Order: sequence, then structure tokens, then C-alpha cells
Amino acid sequence: MNKTDRNILNEIQSDFPISSRPYHDLGIRLNLTENEVIEAVGRLKAEGVIRRIGGNFHSAHLNFVSTLCAAKVPEDKIDMFVDVVNAYPGVTHNYLRKNAYNIWFTFIAEDMAHIDNALREIAEMTGVTEILNLPAEKMFKIKVDFEV
Repeated sequence: MNKTDRNILNEIQSDFPISSRPYHDLGIRLNLTENEVIEAVGRLKAEGVIRRIGGNFHSAHLNFVSTLCAAKVPEDKIDMFVDVVNAYPGVTHNYLRKNAYNIWFTFIAEDMAHIDNALREIAEMTGVTEILNLPAEKMFKIKVDFEV
């Protein structure tokens, strides 16, 4: 990773431009052309350095609810289960863990009834019935920027 890559990563973590040409705007800030920024970001994504570029929102401020879910998934059903879960637009994260409850994911929806219904559907489609719904009692939001 070169200095330009590090400068781009430092800039886009928390100050990604909201405009019709964000890569152009980043280029101006970093003394690069729009194409140089696009090429660098594309390469960093291909290398796995950047996983995703997108907005984040505070679900409660939009009157949505969120929950953490944990499922006990037999090893031979993991891929199928994850595919089913990830098909739901409200699923924002999905992790494999070394634990009896081995698949953990977050789910955001308009209300808890929507999440409960989706979890029932997931159980029916996958045959995985041990799915915990663990809504937050208190939200701790930590903002982290990594100096690259």
C-alpha cells in the first residue's frame, strides 16, 4: 500500500463526499484526478482492503428497530443458512463464530414484528430452529477511524 492509498483510506472513512461526483471531490482534496481515485479505490476493493463503501444510518432515528441474532446451525447447513439470511435486505452483518451458536447477524426492520416474522421464515426455509433474537437494551455506538 502506497502513500496515496493511505491518504485515500484516511479521507473516505468519515468524510466521503455526498455529491454527484464524490471521487472528483476526493481528488481535489488529495491533489489527484478523479480517475486516479476511482482506480485506487477499485484496486483496494479488489485486494480486500476496502470491503464496502456506503452510508450508515442510526436506525432508531428513522423509527426502525434493530436486533442481534444468533443461530445454532449444523456445519452441513451453514452455507445454505447464510444464503437465506443474507437474502433479507435488513441483514447488515453476518459472522461465523466458533460457538454452539455459530452464526451471528444483525437485523434492522420497521418493527420487531417484521423481524420476528422473518426469523420464522428463515427457520422454516432452513430447518434451523434455534435462532435467538437479542434486541439491544441500550445502544452503544462507537465511531472508530483508523489512521492508515
